[in-house]
Amino acid sequence: MTPETRRVTNDEVLRRVQGEFLEMPGLRVTEAQARRLWGLDAASCDALLGALVEAKFLFKTRDGAFMRIESATAVKASLRSRTIAAA
Repeated sequence: MTPETRRVTNDEVLRRVQGEFLEMPGLRVTEAQARRLWGLDAASCDALLGALVEAKFLFKTRDGAFMRIESATAVKASLRSRTIAAA
């Protein structure tokens, strides 16, 4: 881990991702784009997106992108208790 990298909690990442989707209506990202955008590893990103889909905050399009369900509000999705490495 480099000095610039800090450890963030699952809740912090969850709030950040939800905030981005709420602030940018129509935001549509693939899992690979989400990993780059939020600086997540593949497993953490998969868990985060999966939790948001399960919580009915996001849905997965036929082509594999993730978008916010327009009637969605911020939720407390449950993620594993481990921390997620973010840049």
